[in-house]
Amino acid sequence: MIERRVTVLGSTGSVGTSTLDLMEHAETAGTGQFEVAALTGGANIAKLAEQARRWRPDVAVTADETRLEELKAALAGTGVEAAAGEAAITEAATRSTDLVMASIVGAAGLKSAWAAAATGATLALANKESLVCCGSSLIQRVTAAGGRLIPVDSEHSAIFQVFPADAPEQVAKLVLTASGGPFRKTSREAMASMTPEQAVAHPNWSMGAKISVDSATMANKGLEMIEAAYLFGMPAAKIDVVVHPESIIHSLVEYVDGSTLAQMGPPDMKTPIACALAWPDRMAWPAPKLDLAALGRLTFEAPDPVRFPALRLAREALEAGRGAPTVFNAANEVAALAFLDRRLGFLNIATVVAETLDRMTATGAVSQAGDGCEGALALDAEARRVAAGFVQALALAA
Repeated sequence: MIERRVTVLGSTGSVGTSTLDLMEHAETAGTGQFEVAALTGGANIAKLAEQARRWRPDVAVTADETRLEELKAALAGTGVEAAAGEAAITEAATRSTDLVMASIVGAAGLKSAWAAAATGATLALANKESLVCCGSSLIQRVTAAGGRLIPVDSEHSAIFQVFPADAPEQVAKLVLTASGGPFRKTSREAMASMTPEQAVAHPNWSMGAKISVDSATMANKGLEMIEAAYLFGMPAAKIDVVVHPESIIHSLVEYVDGSTLAQMGPPDMKTPIACALAWPDRMAWPAPKLDLAALGRLTFEAPDPVRFPALRLAREALEAGRGAPTVFNAANEVAALAFLDRRLGFLNIATVVAETLDRMTATGAVSQAGDGCEGALALDAEARRVAAGFVQALALAA
């Protein structure tokens, strides 16, 4: 029997919804018992209220302060406290609990993940920006509080499951697998005219729009390289990426003796979520089964650095250190959202990232970045301002 008191930050998104679905299944099957401390969501008040009525958390929080009265009305008579705004989300993250699922997308999830890290709870991290921006300081914060950080990204969950945490010196290399996204075989010339609809049509995974664009540019794999370096204490030189279109092998760990261990399974985000939710136990759920005979074969290829320059830019940011990963993440987020808004061409996403990194390196902003959450947020805000300027300039030149 898995028993947990859980907070879900970003409960109305895909990861948050899947987390609650897994909890529901475990309770129905009699293999789990869960209590919910807090749920937080965005503008989907109906869904947040539905979740709160089912799980009866201490508090339900919407990020949209203008929707507080609507949330209160939806929760009337339930005994669930309603709150709204960034400060309320951060407060919800600090409530007493066993596990915090941090799945708020983008830099918006940084403050709440940082707050949760100091509680001593297990931090199940699906918000990659928290690691990219705060890196080792976030991990140190979790450890100092007596907690544990478990990655929820499928790639890092895969490594986590086969990585020798007590003997990292035995590891020669980490290999992150990438699906290649929807444009794996698309020429650079054709990529220039790709639309948001084409970019979010991922061949294997069902994800949010921004994350899907990151997959199309392979910026997501760049961010994951940075995450892996912090999570597992590996330098950039010991982290590789290989394109694996079937998305069956989720990542690999190569050992110094030549052995390579891989974690495998059909592409379904509920698998790494279940791993984090139940660790060190395993949670049974109606998972899709891996049929290697039916699959027939697995294929691999090297990523194309010309068509996908985001990988190179991310590696350069990781090697530069200090605030460079934060700048990479912020500029990429601004550019990806501008593309989704049809204000920027697909290939110019990487252009904006490169220009922003160059500008902020030249001004010294990257090297002067402060440690911790506040320093990361200040640098993030400045990088967004610079990136927005480049987006505007490219739009005017088009």
